Amino acid sequence: MAKGYWVSVYPATSDLEGLAVYDGLAGPAVRAAGGRVLSRGGRVVAREAGLTQRVVLVEFDSLDQAVAAYESEAYQKALAAFPEGVERDFRITEGVD
Repeated sequence: MAKGYWVSVYPATSDLEGLAVYDGLAGPAVRAAGGRVLSRGGRVVAREAGLTQRVVLVEFDSLDQAVAAYESEAYQKALAAFPEGVERDFRITEGVD
């Protein structure tokens, strides 16, 4: 079965304190749902038209598990704390089997 992934890119992060609050809620919610954080805002080496924006990559055992994690009560509480001063491009995608 193909794994599922959350892929987030952050074009704007003007509220780092608010982002830390969200991260403090989101991390435990993701782990409780079986997610494994593979990348979280580390160095980015951009090539071609790429941009050096914050990237977060989370792996789940399946796409269904990734969707269920997003829809979970715990993650929805974290999402309610997501700061207005942060812009994010968030996607849930299926990996290659």
